[in-house]
Amino acid sequence: MKNWLQKLKIDRFLLLLIGVIVLASVLPVRGQVKIGFEHLTTAAIALLFFMHGAKLSREAIKQGMGHWRLHVLVFASTFVLFPLLGLALHFMVPMWMSMTVYMGFLYMCALPATVQSAIAFTSVAGGNIAAAVCSASASSILGVFLSPILVGWLMSTDGNSEALDTAGAIGSILLQLMLPFVLGHLARPWIAAWIARHRKLVGITDQSSILLVVYVAFSEAVVEGIWHKVDAHSLLMIALISCVLLAVVITVNTYAARVLRFNKEDEITIVFCGSKKSMANGVPMANVLFPASVVGVMLLPLMIFHQIQLMVCAVLAQRYARRLPAEHSAD
Repeated sequence: MKNWLQKLKIDRFLLLLIGVIVLASVLPVRGQVKIGFEHLTTAAIALLFFMHGAKLSREAIKQGMGHWRLHVLVFASTFVLFPLLGLALHFMVPMWMSMTVYMGFLYMCALPATVQSAIAFTSVAGGNIAAAVCSASASSILGVFLSPILVGWLMSTDGNSEALDTAGAIGSILLQLMLPFVLGHLARPWIAAWIARHRKLVGITDQSSILLVVYVAFSEAVVEGIWHKVDAHSLLMIALISCVLLAVVITVNTYAARVLRFNKEDEITIVFCGSKKSMANGVPMANVLFPASVVGVMLLPLMIFHQIQLMVCAVLAQRYARRLPAEHSAD
């Protein structure tokens, strides 16, 4: 089963996500049970960001901080290029996508980059790992502040000024996400060794937290009639648009790295760190920023884009890895 999934480049976490969505569609939480799950979700999100803070190595960040030109390019891709592309999708509303789905794309485009997968793909491809650790970690931290501001700006630019209370959102983010993150990082001297010994357990905690948030969000969405608002055509359009977005960003990052004369290792880091969007940050943040009735629909673009980026980057990392030995031998 595992080999079959690897051959098809299907992430097992995607299958779990699909299973959770199916479960929420058949058996959504309601009433007092829902309130209990919401409290459990809040605790799970706090634990998730506590672990993220504890895993962040100051040594790795210091090692990569000097490469400021690379970081500027990655941040420009994450927080400028993506949002502009998101705004450019407006012409597709309402003929090809609903306003809520479009808002989901705007939200996704405002999110920070992934940390684990960006670093993992950079490593496999033979890129600058130290710079990847610094860039991805800084993106994740800055995203806690920048993403709510960007979401508020993007939605107000599109005529939805009441969609998000930016100041209130930042306050909620700081309390529910940033505070556990900082506490986790401060606790790192005492728990770093335990985390290193139990990486699998920490990974399970990460994924379980996301699955729980998705289950609660989609339960609310099912009660609100999500499957009457999003049909197969909408899902197909989300997948196609996600492919186009990813292709544009990867192409722009590749050519920008070459025009600015970065070496191949740095180009790899720019491509993988500048083309990712974090579900680990995006799902909990959406739970804080938006009404429960729309969270499920707005997360669809992020969840579909997330899987597409994993499949495409897995193939791309292997291509880079095969090219690097040939280039070194030619030298």
